Amino acid sequence: MSLPEGYGYIPSSLITIGWVLVWQGIMVGRYRKKAGIEYPQPYAEQAEVKDSAAALRFNCMQRAHQNTLESAPVVFVSTIVAGLKYPALAAAICVAYSFARIVYTIGYKSGQPKRLSIATYAACQLLPPC
Repeated sequence: MSLPEGYGYIPSSLITIGWVLVWQGIMVGRYRKKAGIEYPQPYAEQAEVKDSAAALRFNCMQRAHQNTLESAPVVFVSTIVAGLKYPALAAAICVAYSFARIVYTIGYKSGQPKRLSIATYAACQLLPPC
């Protein structure tokens, strides 16, 4: 079996997921430091969140990162498999996923879920109509 022409786009697109995860990990570390949440505690406790906006933002950033970690394996495998038949489309969708995760993270890390809706709407306006 040979790989289709254009399959080289697949590894390039998958790398974008890695870069998003690295960026999110760096942001989690920064927000952890600002909130004063020590390792190995994965999230701020409810009492800490009530007393500190920084703790709330840390929890939101940590959750956005965790959410990406939960969905990335499915996107990774789907991109590899779909790329066997439609390499350019699969790569484009993978890059769109990475871009969407950035927009999602920016909205979610604010600690205000309504910003997530605004950021998502703004990102959708950048996409070409189907």
